[in-house]
Amino acid sequence: MTSLAESDLDDILEFSISLAKKAGIIILEGSKAIRERLGASNSEAINSKINSVDLVTEWDVKVEEVVNNEIKERYPTFGFIGEESYAKGIRPPLTDDPTFCVDPIDGTTNFIHGFPFACISIGLIYRKKPVIGVIYNPFLDQLYSAVSTKGAYLNRTTRLPLTAPSPLPSISSALIGVEWGSSRSAPIMERKSRSFVRLAGNFDEGVVGGRMAHSLRSIGSAALNYCFVASGSLDIYWEVGCWPWDVCAGIVIAQEAGAFVSGSSETSPHDGDVTEEILTGRKYIVVRAIGDTPEESGRVAQVRTVKEFYESIEEWDPK
Repeated sequence: MTSLAESDLDDILEFSISLAKKAGIIILEGSKAIRERLGASNSEAINSKINSVDLVTEWDVKVEEVVNNEIKERYPTFGFIGEESYAKGIRPPLTDDPTFCVDPIDGTTNFIHGFPFACISIGLIYRKKPVIGVIYNPFLDQLYSAVSTKGAYLNRTTRLPLTAPSPLPSISSALIGVEWGSSRSAPIMERKSRSFVRLAGNFDEGVVGGRMAHSLRSIGSAALNYCFVASGSLDIYWEVGCWPWDVCAGIVIAQEAGAFVSGSSETSPHDGDVTEEILTGRKYIVVRAIGDTPEESGRVAQVRTVKEFYESIEEWDPK
């Protein structure tokens, strides 16, 4: 097994940031090219992954190839898990060896439409745990990065969260990130819709189980949702159906910003330890850093929030 020292992690972080910036140039180029082709009514280069909601393009593949090639050159003994290579059937088992986990373009639908919330997500897994996260949104030139035990940062210098953590007395006070996702079958949409109604609806006005959260937000990028929770802009993000490359980097960034990450409602215990089961489980919840109060610590409040949340929604098995 390849062993990594603290200095190695620092070097890998710098490499990953440089690589993310290079990929960002390609992402911007690709988004512009795709929109110009669509404007010219020439959309042959755009393929459908599952349906029209989850588009994949030649640029997704192009970014992953650039990233993978540079990783192979610099770190030839490291493993690699990527969205596009996985789709082609390249599915190596997770081991204790260092393994890059990459989503070349997270937020592909945003990328196609020029909605400026798409990014590259580069994570490193070591001994089956995420230890490095780099997420770069080239549309807004926002770089989120973190190394395990060393904090999370926006654009290298601004430590996350952006403000001191405040209390979160209940999910009724929360701004919650949710997504519609690419699986749009009737059973899944019905469960999602009922969950969203309960989260946002007013119990006093007839919504059974209504929590009346401040509001729900759909950004269209799992990786950036993690960053917004890390920043403190979102209180909670929950999604079923993501893959490890969608969340690996974001997990490190969120945890290093004091956020609490866990898996499905059946995760036991909810203790913030992201095991291989959680990383690969495709059901994720993350709660921002919460300030202590005389009644409870921030960590106790995070666990309470997860429990309250799961009492309010329905889950399903992702496809």
